[in-house]
Amino acid sequence: MNPSPLLFASAILHGMKLGIAYLAAFATLTILDALWLGIVSRSFVQSEIGHLFGDRIIWWAAALFYILYAGAIVYFAVSTSSTLGGALARGAALGFVAYMTYDLTNLATLRDWPVLFVCVDVAWGTFATAIAALVAFALL
Repeated sequence: MNPSPLLFASAILHGMKLGIAYLAAFATLTILDALWLGIVSRSFVQSEIGHLFGDRIIWWAAALFYILYAGAIVYFAVSTSSTLGGALARGAALGFVAYMTYDLTNLATLRDWPVLFVCVDVAWGTFATAIAALVAFALL
């Protein structure tokens, strides 16, 4: 029997699984962030950095972040893990590095970027990314 059709079918199945993992990471992250930013931490965020906000949200930039970050979660945390714990740990590490990069860059370059916000935002990003990776891995 020619193994090519089997390899092709296996590659298609693997791609579909990664697509489902991507959608799961994307959905989990956007839902968690909507709850966090819209309800849970709304007054904290407003009090800490509200004075830095523009007149409107640039929605395409926000959407692009979630599209790209969900891909990064699947690529760096989900596809490289063999266990739920591994996906959780890699997701947490990715979230820590990504949010620390954002917050420390802002702390270094922007006037009035609060240290308390850095701590809370990095903790949140670490948690949210870890949960998104966990959910995505669970659906593989």
